[in-house]
Amino acid sequence: MSLHYLPPTYQRAKAANTKEEFLRSREASSAAVAWGTTFVGSALQSYGVGALINATGTLSYKGAAYLGSLIFLATSAPTYISQIFTEKRPFDTVGVSIAAKLFETVGLSVLLTWWEPAPTPLTKGEV
Repeated sequence: MSLHYLPPTYQRAKAANTKEEFLRSREASSAAVAWGTTFVGSALQSYGVGALINATGTLSYKGAAYLGSLIFLATSAPTYISQIFTEKRPFDTVGVSIAAKLFETVGLSVLLTWWEPAPTPLTKGEV
């Protein structure tokens, strides 16, 4: 004798819950799209910051921090100013988002400066 506390629809859903059905579900496809767009966006951002570091000839961490700060100010500061003054969002919520974006922009530029191999010194015959 067994007691069934859950409705029979739950039993059918549990029996139909297979890996193949999950892979075909909307949740799985939306998760794959979200991960894919995040990956592509991060790759493009890294490429852009690396290209700016290369184009400006930034070799120091201080210069990289300045460059990352400029990227932050140009891309994100207007949004945060609007959230604080126009939308009247709580400062602690906006502050956490600002800290994350600063870490993303300034941290990425400093990391890429650290990652870049040191330039080779020129010899007398090279210009």
